[in-house]
Amino acid sequence: MRLAPLLLAATALAWVAGVAVQMHQPLLWPAWAYALLTAAALALLLPRRPLLWPLAALVLAFASTGWRASVQDGQRLPTVLEGRPLLVTGRVTGLPVLSAQGPRFVLAVADAPPGVPARLLLRWPDPVAGGGDMQANWAGAPPAVRAGEVWRLPVRLRRPHGNANPGGFDAELWLWEQGIGAVGSVAPQRAGDAQRLAAGAPWRIDAWRERVRDALLLRVDGQPQAGVLAALAVGEQSAIDGASWEVFRRTGVAHLVSISGLHITAFAWLAQALLGWLWRRSATLCTRVPAPLAASWGGVALALLYAVFSGWGVPAQRTVWMLALAVAVRGGGLGWPAPLQALLVAAGVLLLDPWALMQPGFWLSFGAVVLLMLGDARAPRGWRAHLTQMLRTQALASVALAPLAAVLFQQVSVVGLLANLLAVPWITWVVTPLALAGMVLAPLWQVAAWALAPLLAVLHALAAWPGAIWTVPEAPPAVVVLAIAGAVLLAARLPWWLRGAGVVAVLPLLLWRPALLPEGRFELLAADVGQGGAVLVRTRHHALLHDAGPRLGDDADAGQRVLVPLLRALDVRRLDELVISHQDNDHAGGAASVLAALPVAQLRHRLPPGHALLATGVPALRCEAGQRWVWDGVRFAVMHPVGEMAGAKPNAQSCVLRIDDAAGRSAWLLADIEAAQEAALVARLPPEVLRADVAIVAHHGSATSSDAAWLAATRPRVAVAQLGYRNRFNHPHPQVVARYVQQGIALARSDACGAWTWRSDRDPHQATCTREAMRRYWHWQPE
Repeated sequence: MRLAPLLLAATALAWVAGVAVQMHQPLLWPAWAYALLTAAALALLLPRRPLLWPLAALVLAFASTGWRASVQDGQRLPTVLEGRPLLVTGRVTGLPVLSAQGPRFVLAVADAPPGVPARLLLRWPDPVAGGGDMQANWAGAPPAVRAGEVWRLPVRLRRPHGNANPGGFDAELWLWEQGIGAVGSVAPQRAGDAQRLAAGAPWRIDAWRERVRDALLLRVDGQPQAGVLAALAVGEQSAIDGASWEVFRRTGVAHLVSISGLHITAFAWLAQALLGWLWRRSATLCTRVPAPLAASWGGVALALLYAVFSGWGVPAQRTVWMLALAVAVRGGGLGWPAPLQALLVAAGVLLLDPWALMQPGFWLSFGAVVLLMLGDARAPRGWRAHLTQMLRTQALASVALAPLAAVLFQQVSVVGLLANLLAVPWITWVVTPLALAGMVLAPLWQVAAWALAPLLAVLHALAAWPGAIWTVPEAPPAVVVLAIAGAVLLAARLPWWLRGAGVVAVLPLLLWRPALLPEGRFELLAADVGQGGAVLVRTRHHALLHDAGPRLGDDADAGQRVLVPLLRALDVRRLDELVISHQDNDHAGGAASVLAALPVAQLRHRLPPGHALLATGVPALRCEAGQRWVWDGVRFAVMHPVGEMAGAKPNAQSCVLRIDDAAGRSAWLLADIEAAQEAALVARLPPEVLRADVAIVAHHGSATSSDAAWLAATRPRVAVAQLGYRNRFNHPHPQVVARYVQQGIALARSDACGAWTWRSDRDPHQATCTREAMRRYWHWQPE
């Protein structure tokens, strides 16, 4: 029985909707509940009534995805095993990531104590490079860990836990989709504790990829092109430095230097075009198999080979299946319209990988396939026609995918069209073939590096243009849906006036701005930056950032990973003031990235002379008690330190702010002051100035701060401790927690709450915890 296209579309759409509904569950139901729902959905199919298929698909998608999630949830590390020394045996899968702090790799567990998950993400810290952990006594630098090797390793594990901020990357979803049930560190205490039991088999694909990566990086050692070539050849992106990634994002070409869904889609399209051209050169082949069919399936086969060699990651997997399904549907000669094909492909991909729905790569790769279907026309003849079609397709992709990029990343590259018109043909036709050919003839890697160098120079120049990117805040769902509909109109082969309607539909997304705060009120957001401090304070027309979180390694910091995406999501386009309370890494480590990403009117600091942040060109003012200013009816005052404090350690000199709104609501931003500085404030300030509604806990809850006398004098209704999950300092100290309990002060913790947001026109107990507001079942939950 051949189903009507409309019924097929309804069934596919129902499947997508069922997965989407399940993705929004904050907590999972018991497995038996999903099993019952699955049986009920299958029962709807028994009478062979096609009109019930959409309902059956909706229920079955929801139930089957929930059941799979409940099975996977049972494979995560139990809380009782966190932090305990464990001995595990397993094989290194994928490519170990190289870094100065020590290698990071995934271990497929073969033997371990009960409760240890089947896949672990491990780092082998190098104590010499600052990667050690105070909870263990490390036994020298880590050895080279190779793909495919079997190791017996002493480890300390913890449950998957990432930062939770508005507009932030969902690390816990990424770990969930990779099937990783625990993360941790290799923790040998004596030489010989860790043992390599078997070398990696040379015929394994990961071992082959690793040899190619290492040979490539050695051949072009020290050149900035090395990381890009490794990414193009074997899908290894870790060698690309953070500054280069920022250039690629600003110019909209990041998809070209990572083996993403969009990259593999473009590769398949080019392979299909080349195979079709070659196939048509032979009359014998064309009589046996039509050229379009051979080209389509050949393109999928080559994309499969490329995806396997690039690591066969989840984005690559779903893209290959998506392409195969699209070719199968179109090759059936059913004459279904492009929207129906797109829905069927989406349903098929989500059947294989339902959590793909939550990944930006799914939407970008799926959007690229839809664009190819919507924009497909008669095959061009001649190289000029091919070139013209390629340029038109690239222009269409840049314009039509821009709204989707704005929704997913809160930014659109204004120079992206020009950058892609230059980068796509050059990387696709010149650099990538040379990078792949270097596996046969190694000197070609250096030729590829020479070919890539001028393009990188152009991209750096484009990224430096004023207004190279257009940032947009997180928009309401209605605005997002309207923009996506506009993008479809832009991509479809429609009359110009309908495409013009698509432009109009996209404009609300690009121009939307959140409502301003009331005059005389402020909003305080204590960001989740792990073990460190960063507090954003906004008034009606101004913004202040107090500290910028830690530097996390050679090429990553909280400013780049957390604060810049957070500021974009909240529509903070400039900072009127950046306050760096003191020089410690956990408060100043992310400041350089913030200063590089958006304009800052003034840097107020307590940094030593000659500090690198003072050479950025931003007007700087040394922080001292007595400094005051008013923004939009909200009063700001520096309360500490008093004058210069020669010989005092950095914590004692922390720049402390007090904020008061027009209605008397107030907050303390205490940085890392300790008990002596708290006592000095109590002795110097009158009681009415000391009291506050909210306080950022001093020194992350260290035992040296939060003295009982200070808490009694300030009596905040809510105190917020910014700290890392299972941090090595054991913050907040149990004695400090007990003091807050004794004083009746509610204590919010960033490791359990995520970013904590409070508006001064509301009760502090009505503040928003990001983990609660955005909770999904794959997120960390207390047991």
